[in-house]
Amino acid sequence: MTVPTVAVSGVPDPLPEGLAVLDVREDVEWRAGHIDGAVHVPLGELAGRLGDLPEGQTLVVCKVGGRSGQAVAWLAQQGYDVVNLDGGMLEWQAAGRPMVAEGDAPPQVV
Repeated sequence: MTVPTVAVSGVPDPLPEGLAVLDVREDVEWRAGHIDGAVHVPLGELAGRLGDLPEGQTLVVCKVGGRSGQAVAWLAQQGYDVVNLDGGMLEWQAAGRPMVAEGDAPPQVV
């Protein structure tokens, strides 16, 4: 199965209405910096938290694209409309796209 993938340059800025973002990184990565409005469900919790997932087309992100690729492959088999962000949050940050963090530190990808 081919995992549907998009480059950061192919993601509209700002994100369009109706495009949800699912972040499958671990809690410490999420707190350090994430896309504003994203839904956070760590990859290991995905199967048990399908009810928490956004509806409609969803951009799935992790740090570099590996975990989100696994998530997209599995979610697509479950019938979800998902696409993997090639290069993950590292590419998002490198492209100067907006991020938010928990706490007082500036957002960063860890």
